[in-house]
Amino acid sequence: LSTIGALGADALAALSDAIADAQPVRARRELMSEGREIAEPRLLVRGWAVRVRLLPDGRRQFLSFILPGDVIGLCGFPQPLAVSTVNALTDVTTCPLPDLAALPDLATACHVGRAMEEGYLLAQITRLGRYNAQERIADLMLELHERLTLNGMTRDRSFDLPLTQETLADALGLTSVHVNRMVQQARRDGDLQWKGGRVTLLDPPALAQKIGRLPVRVSAALTPIEPRRSPTAMF
Repeated sequence: LSTIGALGADALAALSDAIADAQPVRARRELMSEGREIAEPRLLVRGWAVRVRLLPDGRRQFLSFILPGDVIGLCGFPQPLAVSTVNALTDVTTCPLPDLAALPDLATACHVGRAMEEGYLLAQITRLGRYNAQERIADLMLELHERLTLNGMTRDRSFDLPLTQETLADALGLTSVHVNRMVQQARRDGDLQWKGGRVTLLDPPALAQKIGRLPVRVSAALTPIEPRRSPTAMF
């Protein structure tokens, strides 16, 4: 939040107080249920969650990943209903969002965050509708790198990825077998390394150029975080 908005001392103090009362939720538990009323907006402090649509025959589509620093269930009208189910992918910690009416700078950061969320959802539609399987893998990895850079969870070109290939299949509209083939192909092409739950994008700018991806930008006041090109390719 402080990366996408200038937070004053009052906002930072309010966030610190809220985080001090954060509650843990175990993996695979629901944080929000589609069609049910949203009790209050919450901030994801730790762990990964996912927005999901479940079909009557048991199939599921992961719509977007929710990462630390993201807000869940922020609505500006009374008695809002959840439009998707939100599940904890890992053990997570969440806390209530402080009162935005009293904290205009935090409100601005949250509005920017909602606009970015819309941008990533539109990217997901494009990914599923027009990209081939190889491009889908690359585009999602670039998105995660971009978002995890914003919240300080990358180290150079690497980030932890607590996802299985089955999870990626549900996010990318592919089978687990196809995901495995595409990941192996990406390794052979020198696009990424994935070992021990950690992904390294060997040359993010080159990969973005290869598939035609641009970073999500929602405000001219924000400088986009561009991935740095590696001076020496790693294979």
